[in-house]
Amino acid sequence: MRFGWLSDIHLEFLDRDAIDAFIVKLRRHDVDAWLVTGDIGVASSLTDHLRRFDASLAVPVCFTLGNHDHYGGSVVDVEREMRACVATASRLVWLAGSEPTVMGGKVAIVGDDTWADARYGNARATPVLLNDFFRIADLKGLDRAALLKTLAHLADAAVARLEARLRAAAGMCPEVVVLTHVPPFREAAWHEGRPSDDDWVPWFACRALGEAILRVAHGHPEVSFLVLCGHTHGEGEYRPAANVTVLTAAAEYGAPEVQRILEIGS
Repeated sequence: MRFGWLSDIHLEFLDRDAIDAFIVKLRRHDVDAWLVTGDIGVASSLTDHLRRFDASLAVPVCFTLGNHDHYGGSVVDVEREMRACVATASRLVWLAGSEPTVMGGKVAIVGDDTWADARYGNARATPVLLNDFFRIADLKGLDRAALLKTLAHLADAAVARLEARLRAAAGMCPEVVVLTHVPPFREAAWHEGRPSDDDWVPWFACRALGEAILRVAHGHPEVSFLVLCGHTHGEGEYRPAANVTVLTAAAEYGAPEVQRILEIGS
């Protein structure tokens, strides 16, 4: 099967004509589904972008959300909007609210709206601050201790949901594709050709997710796990286990591109 992968397309930087042109470009690809690993837009425009995908693309669109998708909103409000959006859609699959999606009998797709959990690197003392801490309601105005606690809580909730679905998917199909916005290993938090350093990696990887993936993968050595992620805007590949491959997406603001066309389960 052929899957098109999109990540960090940041449609908030494009006008409607440019978005239309991007969708026309997507329609030219012969794929069985689109896989989208977050940062589609911002909270105020997210539903509109997804509805345009639903109306314009002829195949399923399986997606997770990223940090930017919550800009100008809160986690609860964005989740409420996503439930309403997919309830009336024909092709949208919000993976954070879905059980494993099986395609072709051989490939199971799972994912969640993951967060960096600040468990790698210099989280308590790093001078690096993200716009997330000023533009997402759940993170605004928090001191460092409260920020780390909130990020860990958000990450752990997503990981708990996803680990259960990963186990289910591994029992269904020989190939499992995992969609996550945030890289699950510090070695996969690529930026400018190398993994992020101790000051940046707290906000760019989710240690709890990596540990969950490895727990499931080690218990199912017969299953191949492909993890697709973004967030860092740096391209790279990391293999933490013989049956786990992690691909991290490149990205540039204002210039959305198809990351790859993946042949899986053929």
